[in-house]
Amino acid sequence: MALTVDVSGMADNKRGVDAGAVVAALRSAIGRGAESGFVPLHAPRIAGAEWTYVKDCLDAGWVSSVGSYVDRFEEMLAERCGVAHAVAVVNGTAALQVSLRLAGVQAVDEVIIPAATFVATANAVSYLGAVPHFADSSTLTLGLDPEKLGAYLKDIAEVTGDGTLNRLTGRRITAIVPMHTFGHPVDMEALAEIGAQWNLPIVEDAAESLGSFYKGQPCGSLGLVAAVSFNGNKIITTGGGGAILTDDAELARHAKHLTTTAKVSHKWAFNHDETGYNYRLPNLNAAMGCAQLEQLDDFLQAKARLADRYMEEFSGVKGVSFYRPPSFARSNNWLNCLLLDTPDMETRNAVLDATNDAGLMTRPLWTLMPDLPMYTSCPSMDLPAARALEACLINIPSSVELGEAI
Repeated sequence: MALTVDVSGMADNKRGVDAGAVVAALRSAIGRGAESGFVPLHAPRIAGAEWTYVKDCLDAGWVSSVGSYVDRFEEMLAERCGVAHAVAVVNGTAALQVSLRLAGVQAVDEVIIPAATFVATANAVSYLGAVPHFADSSTLTLGLDPEKLGAYLKDIAEVTGDGTLNRLTGRRITAIVPMHTFGHPVDMEALAEIGAQWNLPIVEDAAESLGSFYKGQPCGSLGLVAAVSFNGNKIITTGGGGAILTDDAELARHAKHLTTTAKVSHKWAFNHDETGYNYRLPNLNAAMGCAQLEQLDDFLQAKARLADRYMEEFSGVKGVSFYRPPSFARSNNWLNCLLLDTPDMETRNAVLDATNDAGLMTRPLWTLMPDLPMYTSCPSMDLPAARALEACLINIPSSVELGEAI
């Protein structure tokens, strides 16, 4: 069921939230998973062939950026994400940086990203010398709001012979980067229409959404190019790692070239034909990723059970609701979250204090990007929904193991 957040009374918490009731509901939902004391937000699950595959790398001596597990991991990932090509790299931020470059983003260009995102999204834009341009969120999806973005672009942008121009800054806008917040799919179809209208490629920040689907299509397959992350806290992990996903063979070839220092193939010469990056994923990490991908379906099932349990437990807790995505989305439930019925920072912080004091790791939404000191001067639309979400959203423990205990 879709949830509508009241954005009109951010400081008025008349309905109230009992932090103790939130703690009790969390403990009841987690059950046996809470018996060990501290409950992390999201811990990796190592339960398959990880030890075997990593030992195979050690025994063979193929531990660095070349090895059979890198190729195998890329093939498995491409098949899983419904794309023709995957290029494994050292982390999700590197994947997004290279994806933006592949999409044509250049220094001083502007890139539309959510204001409510992890800082890596904005940093990847900045690494190219480009400028993040912040857009508001939808309380329905937690991601970019297509309707607001479309109206905003009509007010500030125009299509010229040199591309889409921001009339207020004089800079080109060269891409839109939707991010699937906590694994919950954004409305990609509506955003694709805006991208087509304004000649802006969609670079999908799918860092958190491996295993999620939008209208039956895997997240990571819905734009020109996409970036995914395998950090230690993601639904599957390679320890540290990421990947670039695309159906475009030339973009994939260029991605592989750029991420391996742009070295021209030769049996002994060191020739490099453009500025590249040393971003190749080591074979050791890829071996772990293969084992993790083999378990992804089990992980998704466990996390779905945990989400259902949370939905049941919080249905009776006053002043707070468990977030569920709209019907067009099938989420991987990477990070489950609660929404206060009335956005209020004081109440949000009280719940965060109470849950963490009880050994239940919870976290708020990220600080909005334009409020960070390095991004205060970047262009931004008005952000009422993003600010409401910042004041009412709380992530709750979401490890695979918790769902397995149900």
